Amino acid sequence: MGAVHGHGDGHTVTAGAANSRRLAVVLGMMLAVAVVQVIGAAFSGSLALLADAGHTVTDSFGVALALVAVWLAARPATDERTFGYQRAEILAAAVNALVLFVLCGFIVLEAIDRLQRPADVSGAGVVVVAAFGLAVNIGALFVLRSGAKESLNVKGAYLEVISDALASVGVIAGGTVVWLTGWTRVDTLVSLGIAAIIVPRAWTLLREAVHILLEATPKDMDLAEVREHLLSHPAVLDVHDLHAWTITSGVPVMSAHVVVAEEHLRDTGRMLDELHACLTGHFDVEHSTLQLEPPGHADHEGARHA
Repeated sequence: MGAVHGHGDGHTVTAGAANSRRLAVVLGMMLAVAVVQVIGAAFSGSLALLADAGHTVTDSFGVALALVAVWLAARPATDERTFGYQRAEILAAAVNALVLFVLCGFIVLEAIDRLQRPADVSGAGVVVVAAFGLAVNIGALFVLRSGAKESLNVKGAYLEVISDALASVGVIAGGTVVWLTGWTRVDTLVSLGIAAIIVPRAWTLLREAVHILLEATPKDMDLAEVREHLLSHPAVLDVHDLHAWTITSGVPVMSAHVVVAEEHLRDTGRMLDELHACLTGHFDVEHSTLQLEPPGHADHEGARHA
């Protein structure tokens, strides 16, 4: 005495896939910056520039991983993986965040050693190389800006480029001080500042990825409001086992058992169309599944969760 109904054609173009070209362009830009920064760090002796180069290399790895995840997410669903590989994008975002935490640990340990044993640093060389990196980072931000609003994976790359750009500003400032005063410890202090910039952004990215991986309710969806909306239909008597979660960026889904007066179960197609129209008009749900059932059916359904 139930009916299952879903909307969608079984294939969803994810937000990450739609922005794969942007990710590829930014990856090329970042790899070019990383090469220049590594060479510049070797010639200038700057820890801040080396830290910025390490950050850029990490960002490049993250973007490359994001591209791989987008490719996996675009693969079709199968009987074993009914949602395909869309969740791979979220896993990539979580890995990006963890790698950023590791990078911060390296920067801090190296900075502590430099504070105890200052090294010679070429301020002029640092300024030139960091300015080049900043210019490329600004260009990368323009490339990713629109995609960051659609995909968590692209947002991760966008946040990494922002932190890299801010780090470049700090490196330029530190290099200028070294250039004008010869105080090389400022280079080490800038390195610690870079770590301080990275940590909160990495934490935000990891928190959002874990939220999705734990299949928590989408942040912009109030289940109590969804339940109330379904109950506002005159034929609906109760709603239970209501769940909402996110498969990947831009793909929220929902399921529910809807108790309907028996006389309305004779035309389940009409009921489902009305309920789905109600949900689609008020809530952003990519795919929803509703089971219609008569009163008392829940008493022998077995395990229930909500």
